[in-house]
Amino acid sequence: MWGCFLLRGSTCLFQVAAPRFLHYHHPISAACLRLGPQTLRHRPAQASRLTDKVYISAPSGARAFKKDTKSTVDFPGTPISVTDIKQYIRSKDIPFHDGYSCLHVPSIFVDVASRKDSFSLFVDKTTGQFLCKDTLVEGSWEDLQDCLEVMQKDEQDFLSPQVLLGYPESMEEQEESERELMEVQRMWSSSVVFNDLPEDEVQLIKAMFQITKISNATLKKFGVRLFKPTKSLVFPWFGGPDSSLKGLKLLSAQRTETEKVVYNEATVPKSSSYYNLFGLPLVGRMDSEVVVTGHELDALAVHQATGLPSVALPRGVSCLPPILLPYLEQFKRVTLWLGGDIRSWEASKIFSRKLGLRRCWLVRPGEYRPCPVEALAWGKNLSHILKASIPAAHKSIVSFKQLREDVYGELVNTDQVAGVKWMRFPELNRILKGHRKGELTVFTGPTGSGKTTFISELALDLCMQGVNTLWGSFEINNVRLAKIMLTQFAMQRLEEDLERYDFWADKFEELPLYFMTFHGQQNIKAVLDTMQHAVYLYDINHVIIDNLQFMMGQESLSVDKFAVQDHIIGVFRKFATNSCCHVTLIIHPRKEEDDRELQTASIFGSAKASQEADNVLILQEKKLVTCPGRRSLQVTKNRFDGDVGIFPLDFIKPSLTFATPLKGKHKLRKVAAKPENEEEEAEVSPAASKKGEVKKEKTVKVPKSQRTAKSTTAAQETSQK
Repeated sequence: MWGCFLLRGSTCLFQVAAPRFLHYHHPISAACLRLGPQTLRHRPAQASRLTDKVYISAPSGARAFKKDTKSTVDFPGTPISVTDIKQYIRSKDIPFHDGYSCLHVPSIFVDVASRKDSFSLFVDKTTGQFLCKDTLVEGSWEDLQDCLEVMQKDEQDFLSPQVLLGYPESMEEQEESERELMEVQRMWSSSVVFNDLPEDEVQLIKAMFQITKISNATLKKFGVRLFKPTKSLVFPWFGGPDSSLKGLKLLSAQRTETEKVVYNEATVPKSSSYYNLFGLPLVGRMDSEVVVTGHELDALAVHQATGLPSVALPRGVSCLPPILLPYLEQFKRVTLWLGGDIRSWEASKIFSRKLGLRRCWLVRPGEYRPCPVEALAWGKNLSHILKASIPAAHKSIVSFKQLREDVYGELVNTDQVAGVKWMRFPELNRILKGHRKGELTVFTGPTGSGKTTFISELALDLCMQGVNTLWGSFEINNVRLAKIMLTQFAMQRLEEDLERYDFWADKFEELPLYFMTFHGQQNIKAVLDTMQHAVYLYDINHVIIDNLQFMMGQESLSVDKFAVQDHIIGVFRKFATNSCCHVTLIIHPRKEEDDRELQTASIFGSAKASQEADNVLILQEKKLVTCPGRRSLQVTKNRFDGDVGIFPLDFIKPSLTFATPLKGKHKLRKVAAKPENEEEEAEVSPAASKKGEVKKEKTVKVPKSQRTAKSTTAAQETSQK
């Protein structure tokens, strides 16, 4: 009924915040051009007049945001623990409350007379980062230490936020900020409240987004409007001391060629700077329970059906930014209902660790427990579903009764349990079934065969589908690695088309991709601390380590190298399991003859690597053969369902990508014949060898006299015809 209405004017939004990243986006109109991804510019940090550290305060009531590099993950020079934080705060005679994920401290940026015993400064227990909810000043643990030292030295009771001003922005950055703010104000003023729309149009819009059960009163209460030029729902972001409008999220609907409706999201500012807990302004100070959802429409459904406070995460199930944790500290019970599929269930278990296991409850997905907006549309009782939620904390021993629903969920959602599918490697999906969290993959291949190039495309494929990825490249530097991945992303040589570099770089920048700044030999503890830091801050789902041998050089020479390797592999195995993060570990093989294929036993070191790994992948290369098709990928271990196999790969040099060739497309040619290895070379082309043997058999079995007689008989029969 609303097909033509759906397609008209609804295709001009970038898929900025959606979990999937494509090589192309929908056409963009001039009106929405500024909604698309823009080049990430890092504003110069500003030193305080009191110290040499960096602070950013909240100008004009806007929330202060300290920009990070987003592209690289630095190892924290002095890893901080919650014990260190508490000891330092006690040494300054500052009272504090021990919260779920933060320590609550009286704000040092508010006048003592105005504090009213309010513990409004929150210090993250894991990273030490702080946020003052009264002034919205934030910074690192080192920043907070410097502020306290300055106060003690100058005998001050508090610091004014105005002291922590940064360097003025450049003209270009000021114009960009003003342009974004003007765009937000223009779109908000152009959007329409649902009560002001004709009833038939309201019903049509609600049918588009499957929210016919959501009342106009609920939409008005949460401030949801309609942006008519693109037929998009508008979700506002109000923040700061004056609750000013800081940003918007637009949700649009589009019908695909297969008649399937796809919903796309776009945010202003862009998703990397969008930190809106939608529904937070409606939460009262005395509320002790909240329902956290993965989407704004789900928050509307929960609140309307149950009356409970509900908020929506800004980036769905992909990430819970730690900077939002202070806003959830007041709640004694947090129920995570992020969706109705396996991915949302896995995210719920990960996020509950950040929020504090003892207060978190999880809604288990299932046939009778879909996402909230679907549950409301199907007439289900959302209060009963919430009451049936299970605690996130559990004992060390469980019975099948507690596992029964999990087992049933895996049987019902077999495709989702298999993990994220590769778009560029369908043959790998056939064998491994998908990429799953919490697994350890060992990848090996001959020297110079293209291990790094292949694994970078493999990881890029997943990253384009929303898998938060962290690269640890110790063999090649990050610039060269990023160049390889950008070429693979664009599927072309950008050296020959530099005019389109910014176009592809802007799209590539939006991927949830991060790089460690390590290069060369590194200590395993430093690498592990960085990985844990990245998982906490960016919710990393996939870590690539290239390669294992670069972590063995920092150990004592007196220690057995195989014992060191076993220890490192055990550390990565434990990290993958505890962090629910997939780790891909590249290990060089032992030296083998050029004419021999690698096996699982060819992996350097002891058998622990293959024993601990869930998957073992080998990039095979026939060095005695030339022409395309000489490489292949072999899966020799698959703990998920046991399937193993091998399939050929073609290397496409202009785009630095690999592809599965068509059957029978290539025939291998031997490089050179060596008399002493004739039998081994015959193995390179088994089909040709078999054909030759058949010919030989025919020659032996049929004497020449018989062949001559047969020829004469055939000629006579032909002449008679």
